[in-house]
Amino acid sequence: MGDDAVFRIAGLTKAFGPNAVLRGVALDLCAGEVTVLMGANGAGKSTLVKIMSGVHRADRGAMMLGDKPFSPASPAEAMRAGVVTVHQNINDGVVGALDVASNLVLDRLNGAGRGLFFNPRRVRREAREVADRMGLGIDLGAEVTNLPLADRQMVAIARAMAHEPQVMILDEPTSSLSSNEAERLFALIDRLRARGVAILYISHRMSDIRRLADRIVSLRDGAIAGKFEDKPLDYEGAVNAMLGQNLAQNLGRHSIDARDAAEPVFSASDIRIAPGARPLSLALGAGEVVAVTGLVGVGKTRLAETLFGIHRPVAGTMTLDGRSYAPRNAADAIGRGVFLVAKDRASTGIVPEFNIYENMSLPFLPRFSRLGVASRRVERQTARDQIGDLKIVCRSERDDLATLSGGNQQKVTVARWLTQPSRLLILDEPFQGVDIAARHDIAAKLREGAGGRATLLFLTELDEALETADRILVMSENTVVGEHRNADVDMDRLLADVAGRHHETARSV
Repeated sequence: MGDDAVFRIAGLTKAFGPNAVLRGVALDLCAGEVTVLMGANGAGKSTLVKIMSGVHRADRGAMMLGDKPFSPASPAEAMRAGVVTVHQNINDGVVGALDVASNLVLDRLNGAGRGLFFNPRRVRREAREVADRMGLGIDLGAEVTNLPLADRQMVAIARAMAHEPQVMILDEPTSSLSSNEAERLFALIDRLRARGVAILYISHRMSDIRRLADRIVSLRDGAIAGKFEDKPLDYEGAVNAMLGQNLAQNLGRHSIDARDAAEPVFSASDIRIAPGARPLSLALGAGEVVAVTGLVGVGKTRLAETLFGIHRPVAGTMTLDGRSYAPRNAADAIGRGVFLVAKDRASTGIVPEFNIYENMSLPFLPRFSRLGVASRRVERQTARDQIGDLKIVCRSERDDLATLSGGNQQKVTVARWLTQPSRLLILDEPFQGVDIAARHDIAAKLREGAGGRATLLFLTELDEALETADRILVMSENTVVGEHRNADVDMDRLLADVAGRHHETARSV
């Protein structure tokens, strides 16, 4: 690369048993440059990051930080040397039981010269300095576990920024951030870049990549498959190198619409999902895949949870298969055939201590049981079918979920709700944290089984909605403000709806 390389990787290899995960990776990270790393689930991204951050040791190869060999024995050692990582799993970057202030300065509390006694005022003062540099508008006394997902992510990033790193590794950092929060992060990255920090940014969001990337590196099957540095950057070439093939973007959308059906599977009439919100109406037909999009915080998750029985609508009525639908709770909704793939996989979607087949069968144990005894044979065969259909990378259905990559954990989360037939399948950010190939696998599987139900996707990324849906609904301020048939979409009008410029009167859809 040149003399401005802060961090050098040469010939890095890593295997777990017979499974070769990294195969001779060579990569330079340069001062003041954002290198975007793209790779399919199982390509080796997480292993590479864990070696760089001291979680794993490489089998062969070398790393250099500046002009010195770098081989950290622990994340703390990597951090002290100036290599700081914000992992995709937010819980790896924060301590939920502590308040925001303690989290922001946690890594300094045991440092040299701290003294024997805990000084709350000093902690608060130092935390305020970190928060002000970050522009973090969060109560420093709030317990982190009680914060919304996006705020927890911002605390994790702010904690990492406090180390004044030479190398910053960011793994899907905007996956749970609103556009305003993401832009604040991008501004911080620009400042770090200006100060000469080398940044490795792992993402598949094209909006992030276009905004930040100085170059793109594609990883496939544990090896570098392409480096893209010439301007303008070849985004399509980077995706193709990552996948080893051209990925068909059209997933076979069809023209089924609830208005074409004699009777919709699900309908909502003038429901209000929060006090003061304007009413919304919608109808979903059998076989139809509908995306609901909008910025973070506009009410998408609230609407998803209302349809699933977690919240009661303030007003209005709902029907399912022509009959009144007013679920008392989530169990009642599941009993009626309404399923929800929740947004926050870590806290509501999976049980890391369980294996794959146990996670898949968990909501439906009575259906896998006879006389109160679960049929492990049926559970395991069902899981094997889903593993094959969704191309989940694992050794067997008995693998502990915690051993899978984040993208494959997300596939298991989705697969759980595909093991049983449903009438309305709701998915809140189902593509969060997965690469483009995995997104294609999930979307194709959803489309394949869509005929017997209505499918409702809640998505922040417009690209995902355009790839997968028959119709796109736009939310703003807890109501639906726009509807778009996904054929020759008027992008100006769609973007205006997302920006909230067309929300004077809510449309009935």
